[in-house]
Amino acid sequence: MTWRKLPGALSLWLATAALTAQAAENTADYPSRTLRIVVGFSPVGGADIVTRMYSVKLSSLIKQSVVVENRPGAGGAVGAAYVANSTPDGYTVLSVSSSYATIPILYKQQSFDPVKDLTPVILVAEAPMLLLVHPSLPARSVAQLIALAKSKPGQLNYSSGGEGTSSFLTGELFKTLAGVNIVHVPYKGAGPALIDTIAGQVEINFASVFSSLPHVKSGALRALGVSSAKRSAVLPELPTIAEAGVKGYSRTTWYGVLAPVRTPAAVIHKLNAELGKALETAEVRQRLLADGSEPAGGTPQRFQDFLAAEFDITRKIIEKAGVR
Repeated sequence: MTWRKLPGALSLWLATAALTAQAAENTADYPSRTLRIVVGFSPVGGADIVTRMYSVKLSSLIKQSVVVENRPGAGGAVGAAYVANSTPDGYTVLSVSSSYATIPILYKQQSFDPVKDLTPVILVAEAPMLLLVHPSLPARSVAQLIALAKSKPGQLNYSSGGEGTSSFLTGELFKTLAGVNIVHVPYKGAGPALIDTIAGQVEINFASVFSSLPHVKSGALRALGVSSAKRSAVLPELPTIAEAGVKGYSRTTWYGVLAPVRTPAAVIHKLNAELGKALETAEVRQRLLADGSEPAGGTPQRFQDFLAAEFDITRKIIEKAGVR
């Protein structure tokens, strides 16, 4: 290096040092303004309900406003793409459910890479799905529903929040393992799918405990089985789908938070810590447990490992179901 070039190099070094110091200062102050949590699904669905459940407590902990914004479409891919392309500063993050693992399989033409462009913050909770039918359907058990579907191949419909959503995966796995031909009717979100099932426009629905439990208790929908490997604490009398005769059936939905991949590590860990505190409060834990889910929490690495396994499991479900 010549002396003539030194001032320019020194100037560049000073500028870089200043930016680094500013970034460190901004990270130390995080969060200093409104935090936006984007949900890639419509209101009333499980992901939306869970997000709004913990967002209130998170707001009180960080002493900043927390805004929940719904951006539904393409099995959650629309909202995910929006966050992936947002400024990586920790102020715009993504609330996801288990359908996130379908994006690289079913929605390949995206403006982002779901594996590389978003980074895990925290696993929020896991919850079973319920196999639901409209009360007018003459099926009061999983076995009766299977028998009815086999007697009317292609004549019964099941609604979902759209291709790639948790309800879609749960329904397709049921079709495969039960050996029934029921027609998938996709909606733009779990909420509309549930509403039309309640109205009797569709006979069958697979929905989260969060969104469907009130309708089961009111009698608007009949629950036949729970999708998880063990029974739900809030509906202990309801058998698992596997117990009811569909051997090997086990599927849960989960919820978590992701951030743009270039978000500073210090911000990720601060947000993880604050969300973890929110999940540990008696208020949030009791609400999650009362709605049939298991609070999760843990480090970003725990969620990273969990996601890797989910991508693999989801691919196998979709391939076995013959979905393209």
